[in-house]
Amino acid sequence: MKVSLVAIVGIFLLWLCGLFVVQPFIISSDSMQPALKSGDRILVNRTAYWSARIARGDLIVFEGQNSFSAESGSFVKRVIGIGGDRIACCTEAGHLSINGAAVTENSYLYPGDLPSEVPFDALVPDEKLWVMGDHRSESADSRSHLGDPGGGFVLESKVVGQARFVIWPPTRWQPLDSYSFKELN
Repeated sequence: MKVSLVAIVGIFLLWLCGLFVVQPFIISSDSMQPALKSGDRILVNRTAYWSARIARGDLIVFEGQNSFSAESGSFVKRVIGIGGDRIACCTEAGHLSINGAAVTENSYLYPGDLPSEVPFDALVPDEKLWVMGDHRSESADSRSHLGDPGGGFVLESKVVGQARFVIWPPTRWQPLDSYSFKELN
């Protein structure tokens, strides 16, 4: 009887943890390579933004309905712009610019990819985000959805949480770090 009660309480606590604290997700595309590969399982911290603001460089999971898709679906992308930012590509040197400052993305951009093959210039509305995949040539991100109903922007309220760890396969166990755009500090 005691063992059954402990097992039930343990299962209940795991369910609560998954509901409020961390949630697993499966990566279904290569749009976030090299950080994330198709088939990776990640843990998302659902509480990350309860006391902190979403920041440029964060890896987030968000609900894409009405911004990236007509149907419900989760996406993982890197935050490039927050409300009030002007995001443009590309500078004469071929860099992405945020609020007029050219930024270096070498530490996470997929080797050989350009910041964008298509020029764009977007002003991010308040309470919305501009997101992009790290493997730009394989990513359908904010750039690809400029003409859609959400304008390619993601509502902050649609963010599920911050991607924190790759938990599967075991050969890829690693923390997922945010990137700080030093040029903007």
